[in-house]
Amino acid sequence: VQLQASGGGLVQAGGSLRLSCAASGFTLDYYAISWFRQAPGKEREGVSCISSSGGITSYADSVKGRFTISRDNAKNTVYLQMNSLKPEDTAVYYCAKRSGSSCLYEYDYWGQGTLVTVSS
Repeated sequence: VQLQASGGGLVQAGGSLRLSCAASGFTLDYYAISWFRQAPGKEREGVSCISSSGGITSYADSVKGRFTISRDNAKNTVYLQMNSLKPEDTAVYYCAKRSGSSCLYEYDYWGQGTLVTVSS
């Protein structure tokens, strides 16, 4: 089982990035997936979650209206489109697998992170 986050980088404030979370070793179709982030010196923060079907999504207040989570089960990948980026969005972003189809299930696997840096 592996989750690999990618797509991070350096972007100016107001810019956009799209993160990908690619799964291998299991079929993503049956599981909800979440994105988290952790900034230096801060606690890990939940950013967004998407149900297995993609029909239910949720967002932290801090990113609502700017970030969009989506999934392509045929590609075994979940995405996080991040628009109108702010310096406070700077963090390492991780994706995590839930043990079931809903975002209410517990986490059972975490992937490697990808660094997003937003300059002012």
